[in-house]
Amino acid sequence: MNPPADTLAPSSLLPIPEPVLVTGGSGFLGINLIRWLLARGVKAIRSLDLLPFDYPEKDSPFIRTVIGDVRDKTAVEAILKGCRSVVHCAAALPLCSEEEIRSTDIDGARIVAEAAVDAQISRFIYISSTAVYGIPDHHPLIETDRLEGVGPYGESKIIAEGIVRKLDSEAFAVCILRPKSFVGPERLGVFALLYDWAYTGHGFPMIGSGKNRYQLLDVEDLCDAIGLALTHPETRAIRDTFNVGAAEFTTMREEWQTVLDAAGHGKKIRPTPGWLVIPALRLLEKLHLSPLYAWVYATAAQDSFVSIEKIQRQLGWTPRFSDSAALLRNYRWYVANLEKFRGKSGKTHRVPWKQGILSLIKRFF
Repeated sequence: MNPPADTLAPSSLLPIPEPVLVTGGSGFLGINLIRWLLARGVKAIRSLDLLPFDYPEKDSPFIRTVIGDVRDKTAVEAILKGCRSVVHCAAALPLCSEEEIRSTDIDGARIVAEAAVDAQISRFIYISSTAVYGIPDHHPLIETDRLEGVGPYGESKIIAEGIVRKLDSEAFAVCILRPKSFVGPERLGVFALLYDWAYTGHGFPMIGSGKNRYQLLDVEDLCDAIGLALTHPETRAIRDTFNVGAAEFTTMREEWQTVLDAAGHGKKIRPTPGWLVIPALRLLEKLHLSPLYAWVYATAAQDSFVSIEKIQRQLGWTPRFSDSAALLRNYRWYVANLEKFRGKSGKTHRVPWKQGILSLIKRFF
């Protein structure tokens, strides 16, 4: 019988299988994972992304970057030649069109996974999302709970999970990670909206009372989980699906108040009636006046947390950051790097999202 994963000494872990391909390497998770790999001595990293890899690490002799699409079978097959492991991070996010989300998140996952099988990749780590659980009616959520995605993004993640899981075998070990929303250096997107309000001396409106427990995750902890999936000595241990989230979290109100306190303007969280705000946000989304999508505003007033017992027990993973620590780390990075992305906007996590009509509402807080 194998020893429990949490008793495994670091020396018992396998070396990270190199070269390792990171799809979506120019994105928020991609760059953090690449930095994590470099810090652990990995000398053969490949990145495939539609966007240029424009970070300081671009000149590293240990990184080969290719601008390409995960939906392009030829490009995928070319960059996979000689690789030994894959971390599939690439995805079209909820602000993208339904067609783009479904083609990238479903077809892209299929193309990368099937090409990885053909390339005789030993370990395939698929980054899914807790969006696959939809709007839950109980907590904590466990990996065997019913899957019901909200919108094209959540639905596509469920389908993609099924595709890669069917390819799993002794020779092609598939590990599916379902992280909570994660933050850290380079994370902007919807979080930049709130950080902007805090930085410019505005309070935060909470949908509802803000007393709901809402779990997040630091990207460094997610990278640690990915690293364990790449290096665990027992492939049967990783050939599974795992929730990933912070172990320490409190209420939305308490955690976001720490950001307002760090901003130093004396502002406070202000609750709003969910029964009124949610329909208004739904209408604004349909009119393309707000960047907030259904899964954000529909769950913001509810408890939202998953059990992480399985990954702790089976892989020996232990998160290091609480929700508050993760948010503060991200906010401080935002403030330190503000001039780099001021005036920029888009649909990915690496740029702020346009606030739309929310920039006018901000005046009242």
